[in-house]
Amino acid sequence: MLYKSLKYIRAFSFLAFNHSSPAALGPSKHPLPPAHPPDISVRENASPSLQSHGAQSLFHFGILNGSDARLSCTFNSCYTVNHKQFSLNWTYQECSNCSEEMFLQFRMKIINLKLDRFRDRVEFSGNPSKYDVSVTLRSVQLEDEGIYNCYVTNPPDRHRGHGKIYLQVLLEEPPERDSTVAVIVGASVGGFLAVVILVLMVVKCVRRKKEQKLSTDDLKTEEEGKTDGEGNVDDSAK
Repeated sequence: MLYKSLKYIRAFSFLAFNHSSPAALGPSKHPLPPAHPPDISVRENASPSLQSHGAQSLFHFGILNGSDARLSCTFNSCYTVNHKQFSLNWTYQECSNCSEEMFLQFRMKIINLKLDRFRDRVEFSGNPSKYDVSVTLRSVQLEDEGIYNCYVTNPPDRHRGHGKIYLQVLLEEPPERDSTVAVIVGASVGGFLAVVILVLMVVKCVRRKKEQKLSTDDLKTEEEGKTDGEGNVDDSAK
């Protein structure tokens, strides 16, 4: 389905160590801010697609301190990207009510503004021609925690796409979940189902054999009845 305007922009993340829910990500510099009202539709392997107008949904992303974070932002458009008209802005907010600081632009080419906060740690890792305007933040620090906004305009589309990511910097890697119980339960359930299926197959075979035997017996009885009837007729004729 083709869209007549730039309606959706996807903001999602690659966790360098583990995909976890925000509640299980461990200690961080700041508590998680509340997300905006849900105006989100999940598509393509649960990658959230955020609508470009109306309330914006905030996608949470946890990364271990000192790791590299790829902040992924892709968009959909029915028009090819014209680098002379295409525009991109990446901004940073320390909190939801704080002012936005622009740190990267696209105006016919990538312009890295090199804020003192990030210096040379921001790299453009997307490809606008493939509708990908992702950035990579090297050696994430505690001070990098906050909200990252991705704004895209692709004329002749008239609407501007907007994606939001909340980057949570972790002080330690969350503990691995013990999957032993899940494996045992899964094996038990699988074994039980296998036994049930086997029993049903045996019962079905037994029933089928009984039905076939009854049919054979009825056929023999019917043939014997016909034979007896023919014999009686012959005796009467004599």
